Amino acid sequence: MTLTPLTRKLTAEDAAHFLRRTAFGATDAQIRALVGKDARTAAREALAFDQTTAPGNPFDPMQGAGPGPMIQLTRGAWLFELVYGPHPLREKLALTWSNHFVVGTDKVRNVHALAGYLGLLRRHAATASFERFTLEVAQSPAMLRYLDNDQNRRGKPNENFSRELLELFTTGIGPYSEEDVREGARALTGWTFEGGRGNQNYLEPSRFVFLERQHDPGRKTYLGHSGELRGEDIVRLAATHPRTAAFVSRKLHRAFLADTPDEAAVQGSAETWRRTNGNVRAVLEELLASEAFYASRARIIRSPVEYVVGALRTLGQPKLDAKALLNLTQTAGRMGQVLLQPENVKGWDGGREWINDTTLLLRLQLAAALTLGGKAPPLTAAPSALALTGLERPPSAAATLKLNPQQATYLHLISPEFQLA
Repeated sequence: MTLTPLTRKLTAEDAAHFLRRTAFGATDAQIRALVGKDARTAAREALAFDQTTAPGNPFDPMQGAGPGPMIQLTRGAWLFELVYGPHPLREKLALTWSNHFVVGTDKVRNVHALAGYLGLLRRHAATASFERFTLEVAQSPAMLRYLDNDQNRRGKPNENFSRELLELFTTGIGPYSEEDVREGARALTGWTFEGGRGNQNYLEPSRFVFLERQHDPGRKTYLGHSGELRGEDIVRLAATHPRTAAFVSRKLHRAFLADTPDEAAVQGSAETWRRTNGNVRAVLEELLASEAFYASRARIIRSPVEYVVGALRTLGQPKLDAKALLNLTQTAGRMGQVLLQPENVKGWDGGREWINDTTLLLRLQLAAALTLGGKAPPLTAAPSALALTGLERPPSAAATLKLNPQQATYLHLISPEFQLA
């Protein structure tokens, strides 16, 4: 059964919850603007984003003096977009997809490959076709390099991408065999890219190419289908497999509903996925307007990047200079989340893995730097308890009554209510 829609008009706490999950956080005024709307309208409006970016981004990765500085500038540019961009849900989804279609800057060190990859994540953030999204990722120089399909040739197959296409990107472990992995790799032979190889060419454009002479054209059997299958057939069969619906829906539920999703709710989204042929936008619109979504409070531990961006958006997006933003990307890294560099191809586990004694201390230090430190953004009035905690009368409210705005905001930023979205 598909998810049951929320029928009441949004209350203030509903609106705060919606914006904590879809926009990292929001000011009191932004929350109040949503009060009284119906849930479906709020979801539809949040998903109606385009490719507009924030003006005045101070980071230009093309100015990097080498691959390392270029990657740092790319991270800075993304954090700027996360904090100041006009479409926070698009960026939240791009962050989510970067933890699904994982690539890492330990191998992908070309400015155009990284820009193309990020552009793909944004363009397909709420895609109408997961199949198309998967195909474009599979043919992106970033993925071809990261999972070695650029080395996959007739007679010398490399099974790395073929394996992860099934295990991590589409069906999940279960409905395939080692023979499917081998046959998939054969079909994907000849997919590679040209340009931008090596550290010396980190600014050189790169693009997907198909080398017919390196392709294995023979008959293959993959996921129960036989024929002279090519790479496009493999991606289509994996992306449209019935098990893909629940596997990817579960990841969306982890991003928007709970670190430990309710399986019945996941199956509801999977049903919508199958009915709409992998229309992610339709799945998200239903999910973000559902009773299950609004009943799921404080069940997601904010990731380090979400913590940083959530604090700044709740503080009203104070202007920070480029150096401060670069420092924040590094702080998020010390807390366990380096943008564009998940721990491995499986991505960040998230949930309780974000919290330990060290990362918790770093969160306290960051909250102090944003509120009490000498270089903290000006703060004449504390954000409301509703904006900071999602609750109009949080348990910590009484403790903040006699504090100045900086002290009250600091106390809320380190509270469990803020760290749990």
